[in-house]
Amino acid sequence: MNSIFSEEFAGWPPEQTVFPVAKIDLRVLDGEHPYRISRRDEIAANWEAEVKANPALFDGRMVFQHRLAFGEDGIRGQGYVIPFSTFMYWRRQQDRTGGMHLFAYPVIETSDNALVAIRMGAHTANPGQVYFAAGSLEPEDIASGVCDLEFNMRREVLEETGLDLAHSTPGDSYYASRFRRTVTVMRLYRFDLTADEIVERIAAHMLVAEDKEIAGAVAIRSADHSAYPYNVAMLPVIDWYFGNPDKT
Repeated sequence: MNSIFSEEFAGWPPEQTVFPVAKIDLRVLDGEHPYRISRRDEIAANWEAEVKANPALFDGRMVFQHRLAFGEDGIRGQGYVIPFSTFMYWRRQQDRTGGMHLFAYPVIETSDNALVAIRMGAHTANPGQVYFAAGSLEPEDIASGVCDLEFNMRREVLEETGLDLAHSTPGDSYYASRFRRTVTVMRLYRFDLTADEIVERIAAHMLVAEDKEIAGAVAIRSADHSAYPYNVAMLPVIDWYFGNPDKT
């Protein structure tokens, strides 16, 4: 059955579970996102408060989904480029209606069967949280009106850690999970290095990186939710990874 656009994620697997995805097709539309048009004043007021609390925030541009669909043909989406301030307002709302956030997780896997994630710096939008090196889809990740997730993941990992996904072995499949109208698309990337070696490389990169966005790297060796202050999107991923011997 082909995927059908749905505001309420009808037909999707349950929240906070990891499920396979055949392919990803995310189209970017011209114009402004309807959510931004309808909430412009509230967005501006919230952004003023956000910047007052954290002056390091930057109102850059990102892709925010308007509609998403899931089926045997994978995940399809239609979104718009929005200011980051719109997303910051949306994510503070309890119901989060009016849009969906989709981002890509490059799951860094090591030769000794651990995962490596980063801890975000104190000046970022997610201070202290631990998750895989990743970021929202941005205008530079768009080619011919379509989001290039592979480019986004390689760019984000290289910027934040100095690691090049081109030097890893990618998994055969995409997977995804969802929670509160946020969809995480993930793919495994296995490096021929131990977790300690990768953590050391990231530490060396931090000394020369122009963008001081991260506060360090961590090795994840179990699905213990209390091991680090994980971002909520990490929890189904580590449950799936350490509980699934047949993942690829």
